[in-house]
Amino acid sequence: MKKFFGVLFSIVLLISCFSIGAAAKVSADESEGKELRVLIQLKNANEKAKLQAMYGVRWDFKEKGFTTNVSEAEFEALKKNKNVEVSLVNKVYLDTVSTAATRTATPSDQTPWGMEAIYGDANLQVTSGGDNIRVAVLDTGTYTDHVDLVENVEQCKDFSLFFFSMRNGSCNDINGHGTHVAGTVLANGGADGQGIYGVAPEAKLWSYKVLGDLGFGFSDDIANAIKHAADEGNRLGVNVVISMSLGSSSKDSLIADAVTYATNQGALVVAAAGNSGPDPGTIGYPGGLADAVAVAALENVQENGNYRVSDFSSRGISGGAGDYVITEGDVELSAPGSAIESTWNDGGYNTISGTSMATPHISGLAAKIWAEYPSLSNTQLRAELQNRARANDINGGQYAATGDDIASGFGFPLVQ
Repeated sequence: MKKFFGVLFSIVLLISCFSIGAAAKVSADESEGKELRVLIQLKNANEKAKLQAMYGVRWDFKEKGFTTNVSEAEFEALKKNKNVEVSLVNKVYLDTVSTAATRTATPSDQTPWGMEAIYGDANLQVTSGGDNIRVAVLDTGTYTDHVDLVENVEQCKDFSLFFFSMRNGSCNDINGHGTHVAGTVLANGGADGQGIYGVAPEAKLWSYKVLGDLGFGFSDDIANAIKHAADEGNRLGVNVVISMSLGSSSKDSLIADAVTYATNQGALVVAAAGNSGPDPGTIGYPGGLADAVAVAALENVQENGNYRVSDFSSRGISGGAGDYVITEGDVELSAPGSAIESTWNDGGYNTISGTSMATPHISGLAAKIWAEYPSLSNTQLRAELQNRARANDINGGQYAATGDDIASGFGFPLVQ
């Protein structure tokens, strides 16, 4: 019987500021050192059924082949098979922000500075909006019993387990990152109104666990979660924002194809720009894809009349400034990402930093706008976000400048 655990040859690390201890259950993280995740492409179509029966199928990418887990000996044998092309599923590595996290049992501020900033209201008490919009958060899962999130959870699915390609009803978050991201999108203050608020507290959460408890995952799992979210939106007839606070330094074709698929199916894809700044050309993927909205991080510091782009935030390509046109490698929008307080997996709250934290601000804003204007297409929604960003230019921080720039993109879009 073929083993199910494998070395993480396509690794996705969280774009955040921490690492967590050992996983509590069998997940992708626990497979390290035992097997390899590979993509098998068939030169002879007649071999497909035979090889799938022999090795098993993780995900079938049709003409691009299928992925599975193999031993090193099986990998070497496949490389000698003239009827197939076999390759390791691409490695991807994400940066971390080396600031200390702080955990609290109650929120120090029910509407943290990022909420006040995006709402343009320093006296903000509560947030609102997002009704009937689904936000698929692809991350480490969610602590779905958190009092500020429990009423918003609609789907909970795990794509990170080795025994199953997807398990419905499971999205446990041992790491904490996914719970934090979900809270920034749509935390509703809890039944007692004493908790923290996200940008769009009436939106519904689809928590898709694509990263294991240590923050690792495979690009084929992520690609299929993206497609699944888009397909679920069409099946249910609802608008879907796909929020990804994850990425890598290089483009992965499986994820790139999935993002394009989701966009063509009507979903809006929002992704972190990465934490490899401040040099130009450091943007991560999938944020760097033309079909994804790449989000840079702002800090709570005023410079030149607005918030400043964090030094850690990745910058776009040098040739991408000034044209207000999004192509591959461009930063598109910016949002609060430094010292962000949100929900945590212990039922409390945590303050961390990264473009991981900026991304859900934009995902929540997209949900809020879409709820107000449900007839908008995903393309029109993206244009609305861009227009609002242009109206709130960011020119603080390295490489930030008047207009479209490689640090903040079009700017910082607001609720009003």
